[in-house]
Amino acid sequence: MIADKINRTARRIPAWLVYVLGILPAGWFLYQGLTGGLGAEPIKALEHELGEFGLKLLILGLCITPLRKHLGVNLIRFRRAIGVMTFVYVFLHLLVWLVLDVQIVSQIWADILKRPYITVGMVGFAMMIPLALTSNNYSVRKLGMRWRTLHKLTYGIAILGALHFVMVAKGIQIEPLIYMAVVLGLLALRIPRTSLRLAGRFTRESVDN
Repeated sequence: MIADKINRTARRIPAWLVYVLGILPAGWFLYQGLTGGLGAEPIKALEHELGEFGLKLLILGLCITPLRKHLGVNLIRFRRAIGVMTFVYVFLHLLVWLVLDVQIVSQIWADILKRPYITVGMVGFAMMIPLALTSNNYSVRKLGMRWRTLHKLTYGIAILGALHFVMVAKGIQIEPLIYMAVVLGLLALRIPRTSLRLAGRFTRESVDN
């Protein structure tokens, strides 16, 4: 089976390779920005590229459980590394905004309070911090089952990240909406079938009444 072949190949790939390959796009984006490859507004473009790549990694991490559950493809050993790299890209996205874009401390705080899309983005980033700090074997052992509960914050982070992208876009743009639809679809796959059946039964009964 294809899933078995993928699983055998995945077992031979070290998890640290995710970190090595994961940081390469950041270097490429920076090189593009320094050499004029990001257009007339390289700072804005760099900020966008880093943030969008972070969202892609977040979605990739969300794909791991459905892949294992529905297709038998087990990439669970890479999930923690993907999560850490997601945090790295979101942090770099924030750092470019803070240091290269806004620069003025008082303006940063004003933007967080007055611009909803920045507020949403900052809440999502704040939620990522405890996940990044506990993405190690010691925390897994120390927290036990609470570690799993804590890392379910990923679901809320994914929604906030996609919403941030939708709100940043000027007007109605298809790409951010696609990201949001993908995030919601991946989260829907996690809903137990029993819950879906109960919801469907409740809906039918409400209509009948």
